[in-house]
Amino acid sequence: MKMTRKTWINVVSAAVFAASASAALPAAAAELRVGLIPSEDAQAMIRASQQVMDQLAEKTGMTVRPFVANDYNGVIEALRSKKLDIAYLGPFSYVLASQVADAEAFAVAVTKKTGTSAYHSQVITRADSGLDSMAKLQGRTFAFVDPSSTSGHLFPKAGLLNEGLDPDKYFSRVIFSGSHDANIMAVANGKVDGAAVADRILESAFAKGVVKREDIQVVWRSQPIPESPMAWRKSLDEDTKKKVAAAMAGIKDLPWGDQGVLDAFAPTDDKAYDVVRQTAKALDLDLGRMK
Repeated sequence: MKMTRKTWINVVSAAVFAASASAALPAAAAELRVGLIPSEDAQAMIRASQQVMDQLAEKTGMTVRPFVANDYNGVIEALRSKKLDIAYLGPFSYVLASQVADAEAFAVAVTKKTGTSAYHSQVITRADSGLDSMAKLQGRTFAFVDPSSTSGHLFPKAGLLNEGLDPDKYFSRVIFSGSHDANIMAVANGKVDGAAVADRILESAFAKGVVKREDIQVVWRSQPIPESPMAWRKSLDEDTKKKVAAAMAGIKDLPWGDQGVLDAFAPTDDKAYDVVRQTAKALDLDLGRMK
């Protein structure tokens, strides 16, 4: 059944209530609870994923209940406590979820725009600020996205450290804004001097007219990062896994958040994210202790 906007809002409200309950309830066989990391604000995430969620519901014959947490770890915790069945996670939040929530990557988006399943982290400043290099950001204010964000924290921090720059000492003040969109607007509005952001989310902001391309400059770019995966709880029953995997493989030609129009959801696995684990290790992050 195709969801109307009113039905969609009701579904989200129900998901938020379910995810905040004090104890996990067993999911009905015909229900699929899907978590989405807040790379954009919650309503933007819902709008951007609605058509894919509708197709997932149609192809599986299940009621799909999406949930956007306040932060990345909210989705990980919901997976760990079995309040979610599958989730769209950033690469680093997936690595954390595989460690603490027994999650397993099974699909990754390939979009028509890029034709690849990789993206980059970037550091941006205002074009009129005169801050046209990382060196000029010394002693300035800086925004990361979330401690569990791959392109919004892990990779840019590793990049800084590789250049001998300690973010805690290099910048005058460091904040975590909570989303890539917030970082873009913080730079555009002069709230911070520099910020980390995923390249595709910045391109999406340009396309939407949220900020003008000529007002923003990129002063640093990371190595390729494996794209954000869809992951399920390993304890999810095998019939549901097969049904969901088959449905995801058949979803295409629909918008998927900031990534653009889907070419396909390609199969992936846990090993694809070893580069993220290696980067975390280089930062001396203890994944077993992170929650």
